[in-house]
Amino acid sequence: MTLISTHDGRTLDLRITGAEDGPVLLFHHGTPGSVLPRSAMVRQAAERGIRLVTYSRAGYGDSSRRPGRSVAAIADDVVTILDHLGAEKAMTAGWSGGGPHALATGALLPDRITGVLSIAGVAPYDAEGLDFLAGMGEGNIEEFGAALGGETTLRPMLDGMQQELKNATPEAILSELSSLLPEVDRAQITAESGEEMAANFREALKNGVDGWTDDDLAFTRPWGFDLTSIRVPVFVWQGSADLMVPFAHGQWLAANVAGATAHLLDGEGHLSVGVGAMPQMLDELLATY
Repeated sequence: MTLISTHDGRTLDLRITGAEDGPVLLFHHGTPGSVLPRSAMVRQAAERGIRLVTYSRAGYGDSSRRPGRSVAAIADDVVTILDHLGAEKAMTAGWSGGGPHALATGALLPDRITGVLSIAGVAPYDAEGLDFLAGMGEGNIEEFGAALGGETTLRPMLDGMQQELKNATPEAILSELSSLLPEVDRAQITAESGEEMAANFREALKNGVDGWTDDDLAFTRPWGFDLTSIRVPVFVWQGSADLMVPFAHGQWLAANVAGATAHLLDGEGHLSVGVGAMPQMLDELLATY
């Protein structure tokens, strides 16, 4: 891992895997999440000559907090990361809570971002024609309900969840997220992937819930950019069985993000949607570079 400094004096933790050189793919992790990449994605990126760059968003792991950040604020940190790499351009992808951040970079950095991949990504809370909570598992309904009450309501809930997740085992994850995992997603938590997920949570929450808190607050407030202004290719992938980010979110994004290519898959969940299709996702992105 590498710690770099931002223009406003914060620290960002990033990691470079995949190919040693080649097209850059900047990956935005979920909520909560961290710099630690999935080994399957690392392997598939390397096979395609992709330089995979992961990082911990502000407030997660060893990355400094940026209180009050909007989704759009991620553009500043992306510029910092790309400049550090000496990369004039990059592809970008985000899974779950990383989806809005990937979309933000596509909208705000069209001269640096060649294509955007949203995997089971969240739609705006105030999106016209979308019932944001409909179809979510009980755990997420409670979490976003707390977010609407502000940090004083949300943080105590997340503090309690941190205690469960920061030392999580794969078995504990299945228990903690039971209301959010359909059978198709449970089947994806193997010994390898389950331990990787547990390690990701441990890294994300080792210093507290600042990043998680700020993500949830940012999702329920104006994002700070116009989705219809995106001019780079966008690929929206969503599964109909998703209980974390319901299918309607992907349908809304597919209909409202300018020029989006939609992959709305029947029977896939929040985790499964990106597992088998990752090679196709990466090939789509590479075609934009």
